[in-house]
Amino acid sequence: MSTATVGSRPVRRDIFGSARLGYVVVDSNRMTAWNRFGADAIGLHVDALDRDHLRFRLDERECRFLIRRGAAEDVVGAGWEVDDHETFEEILGRVHAAGLPVTEGTPDEAALRGVERLWRFPGPKAIATEIFTRPVTTAAPLRMQNSAFVTGRHGMGHLAVFSTKPEQLHAYWNNLLDLRLTDFITERVGPVTGKLRFLRAGERHHSIAVGNIARLPIDPIRTSVQHVNIEVARLEDMLAAYHRVRDLGFVMAWTVGQHTNDRELSFYCVTPSVTPSGFELEVGKGISIWGHTSTSENVAGLMSRFGAAVRSLRSAEDAVPALSTVPRGARR
Repeated sequence: MSTATVGSRPVRRDIFGSARLGYVVVDSNRMTAWNRFGADAIGLHVDALDRDHLRFRLDERECRFLIRRGAAEDVVGAGWEVDDHETFEEILGRVHAAGLPVTEGTPDEAALRGVERLWRFPGPKAIATEIFTRPVTTAAPLRMQNSAFVTGRHGMGHLAVFSTKPEQLHAYWNNLLDLRLTDFITERVGPVTGKLRFLRAGERHHSIAVGNIARLPIDPIRTSVQHVNIEVARLEDMLAAYHRVRDLGFVMAWTVGQHTNDRELSFYCVTPSVTPSGFELEVGKGISIWGHTSTSENVAGLMSRFGAAVRSLRSAEDAVPALSTVPRGARR
């Protein structure tokens, strides 16, 4: 881990802007539904590798979403693209200094994710953090119903999580990747107040959003990730996807609306899941002030959220304490 020295005090190298979200890994037993959801509803390029693996493409990368057969019905891994070997070594140095285990992915795991090599270590809420430097690209034409997605230096999108330990999750991403706070939002959601903090890795408004319920140590979300965001290049693509999702019978969580902070127009739909409540996918077009009206939630959905909140009181959330120490006196 590289450090400079100011007087007698070591100063850690700042790697802000040198990493971005590259891919997500999802485990689900609803492979057929995921294929239909990705290709027919959202309009993504879908490659069915075998009966246990699907890959979604947004651009020239071989993989942005890896869907594996598995019981979690959730995001289980997030891959971060790192600019260069020096930054890569800096990140691994921080992880080793925290005493966390690091494992190199197998060649098969790397191939499935569309990267040359990857390294994995613990992340908050049991979502594995993976880092890589060399993505695999392909010249094969995209077969999708959207014209293009906003990726490149922006990364593939963002992740939003709810937490009973928001300060620790903020610290984890700051200690690991030097993510910076973009802004906060406080919003009334029914009888409670939700707080959201938005952390950016570079040019995108945020790559990680961390939410919590004010003054209540509960997590109402069953899944580790509340939503994954992707951003289309054209408003027409977002609106067409919205209508396809509804017409094909997938569950809509929030109608089209505009955020107050990043001004993104988007909708939220529920991903396929064996359980009553999968995580949500946000499809946006960057430009909420209006809209984002919640669709009517059925009794099963409400009971699932209530059950998740009760379970969160009985179980300790894994915030990876070795990397999530909040500096004394820090204001976040």
